[in-house]
Amino acid sequence: MNKTIVLDKRPIGKPKMSDFKITDQEMPKEGAGELLLKTTYISVDPYLRGRMSDAKSYIDPFKLNEPISSGIVAEVISSTNDQYSKGDFVSGMLAWKEYQTASANAVYKVDGDKAPLSAYLGILGMTGLTAYLGLHQIGAPKKGETLVVSGAAGAVGSVVGQIGKILGLRVVGIAGTDEKVAMLKEDFGFDEGINYNTTENMAKAIADACPQGVDIYFDNVGGEISDGVLLNINRFARMVICGAISLYNETQMPVGPRVQPFLVKNSALMQGFIVSNYADKFPEAIAQLASWLGEGKLTYKETIVDGFENTPQAFMDLFVGKNKGKMIVKV
Repeated sequence: MNKTIVLDKRPIGKPKMSDFKITDQEMPKEGAGELLLKTTYISVDPYLRGRMSDAKSYIDPFKLNEPISSGIVAEVISSTNDQYSKGDFVSGMLAWKEYQTASANAVYKVDGDKAPLSAYLGILGMTGLTAYLGLHQIGAPKKGETLVVSGAAGAVGSVVGQIGKILGLRVVGIAGTDEKVAMLKEDFGFDEGINYNTTENMAKAIADACPQGVDIYFDNVGGEISDGVLLNINRFARMVICGAISLYNETQMPVGPRVQPFLVKNSALMQGFIVSNYADKFPEAIAQLASWLGEGKLTYKETIVDGFENTPQAFMDLFVGKNKGKMIVKV
């Protein structure tokens, strides 16, 4: 049988195991022009939490009793399409199933000889694209400026910081443990790190770490951490709003500082984005990321969880910071 993970209930607050259900379905068979795929790696990402709620967003919510989907790397088991052969590996937005069929235009080939297959879900996939394009298109970095990254030990944040260093920025990362802060500086080359769990006054900690103020803020978490950054932004600062993981499980809208005075006073920009806004720039971004990776200018961390049935737990672990870098399930 073909194990499949479906959304059984819409989460209230933090997701629970009871919100998911593993079912057995019949093995699929590819039709004309289709591929039969065996899942190899599954990407679990914070944004999936939004799709589990029945609320208006930039993408339709998941339907109850139907499979969840995310970025997946899969092996071609059989093919009725001339572009793909048995043994090829592909990536695309696919269902949380052990086996599934897909049309040829729903996936693209990935090469395990050029990079580990899991990297195509991370630094050479949507993670890297999000970091590169968000920083360049909205952050508009200039050499010598100061960049602050929240969620800096996560998949996107760790890449943003490294790109910042390549471009000649001073980079300060915010993470949740001393171990992660050390990793930011020792493994990823950040100039400074702040542990938000042991920091009583975030605004002061950011001021101390950023004596010239904050020119670019790449925000993955929102909440009180971002409130502290607002108090330290420079004139013409750019705030890149990538995510707000600290707020995704709230059942009521939190109240924080009103941002308008900070934006007006500093002539600052705050802009949210989703990576598909810049789809036309994907090829050039992937080429640059691959070049930096090959030159040893970029590195990455992965937290790999074994076992298809552990996918929901791996997803839930994102919200308590159990991942270093990209969280991936190996099937």
